[in-house]
Amino acid sequence: MNIQQDIDTELAKLKTLATRLDALFTIPGTRINVGLDNLLGFLPVVGDIAALAPAAYLVWRARQLGATPGAQAMMAGNLTLDLVVGSVPIIGDAFDILYNANLRNVAILEQNLAKRTSRAMTVNPVHFQM
Repeated sequence: MNIQQDIDTELAKLKTLATRLDALFTIPGTRINVGLDNLLGFLPVVGDIAALAPAAYLVWRARQLGATPGAQAMMAGNLTLDLVVGSVPIIGDAFDILYNANLRNVAILEQNLAKRTSRAMTVNPVHFQM
């Protein structure tokens, strides 16, 4: 395996985690997705804190994969917004279902890493001659 395959594999794992947290199933008759994060959010205080652990893991892995500090800050901001607004009874639960912070964070990570890869390839092209 090469580095890009390793990153792609890790991104796929993170996307699976985010999907389980934010879009595990769709409410029948709607286009509204619900995930474990949303279900945990219905438990006052404890649920929001429990949902924070896997969401924080996504941000931590983003750092390890080489996300820029700006991307990490955006991801942390999404996480903070999700936690703060999500902790408000009823309104927070609706916000949490519609906002999907974890899926947003994986999208930010994918875009950031793609941009960094693209930039690295144009700045430092590798030429092999035989």
